[in-house]
Amino acid sequence: MGSGSFSSVLKKPETTSFIILVLVMVGFTLANDRFLSPLNISNLLAFMPELGIIALGMTLLLTAGEFDLSVGAVFALTPVSTLLMVQNGGLSLELALVIAFAATFLVGALNGFLVTKVGISSFLVTLSMLLIVRGTTLVLTQGFPLNSWDGDNWLRTALAGSFYIGTVRIYASLIWFAALGLLALYVLNVAKVGNWITAIGSNRSAAVARGVPADKVKIWLFIATSMLAGLAGVISSLRIASASPVAGSQYELEVIAMVVVGGTALTGGRGTIIGTIIGVLMLRIIRNGIVLVGVPGLAFNIFVGVIILAMLVLHARFNKSSERK
Repeated sequence: MGSGSFSSVLKKPETTSFIILVLVMVGFTLANDRFLSPLNISNLLAFMPELGIIALGMTLLLTAGEFDLSVGAVFALTPVSTLLMVQNGGLSLELALVIAFAATFLVGALNGFLVTKVGISSFLVTLSMLLIVRGTTLVLTQGFPLNSWDGDNWLRTALAGSFYIGTVRIYASLIWFAALGLLALYVLNVAKVGNWITAIGSNRSAAVARGVPADKVKIWLFIATSMLAGLAGVISSLRIASASPVAGSQYELEVIAMVVVGGTALTGGRGTIIGTIIGVLMLRIIRNGIVLVGVPGLAFNIFVGVIILAMLVLHARFNKSSERK
């Protein structure tokens, strides 16, 4: 019984991801003693939750067999439109956020409608939406970053405030990431809709035949992914006190990599929130660690790409060997 349970744990995709994460952390700790310093941990925890929040929505969407390439552009549009309404329109931050998130909702809804009702692939729809949203953001700002947020607000504290545990700085975004992670874990693993999401990704026709509202589920998943990208963008903008029209560039690819490295199937039908959290940690730690060990700036993306590809190969080999056992 014990060996059987251990074997089943090894077969889980998140187990492989966790093993690789531990190896990565040990490697960087041995390579540079500053890796586990309070300052470096604080830096990791500042940026990691923002990409992690987007990755949670992408996990659910990928599990259903779709993905969204417009999340990086939405990441920029939501805070930019909010700040423009506050500074130029004289609106309160609360009202501006409501309007901005309404626009974000529409982006996700349009993505979902075009994919499910018109029948265009999510790759083409969301690639087009990426260009439209990014172009709109650039036009609104004339390509320049906006001035800093002025004044204090309870929303700024709630979304981007921080406090210290010992010498480690903890941002409110980490709490949001943890809470949303628990919600996503419940949705995928406990709630009825989680079974629907997995069934749609595995075999949409069979799921529909059993009464699963596949189109409705996918539309709401596109909306949720877009809204989470907007939330992450607002949190990031409030944290750094500015909004840039080019913020979030290539985040869509990094987020998909985080989700897939964590063990979610790119083709749909299998998703893991725990694995995604591990994947988010892994890629952020790699980006942070290779800077600490002195990788040249021009070779940065090459190094990250090679490591991600190597991890995916290792991930596949772990899975095959565990299946044979």
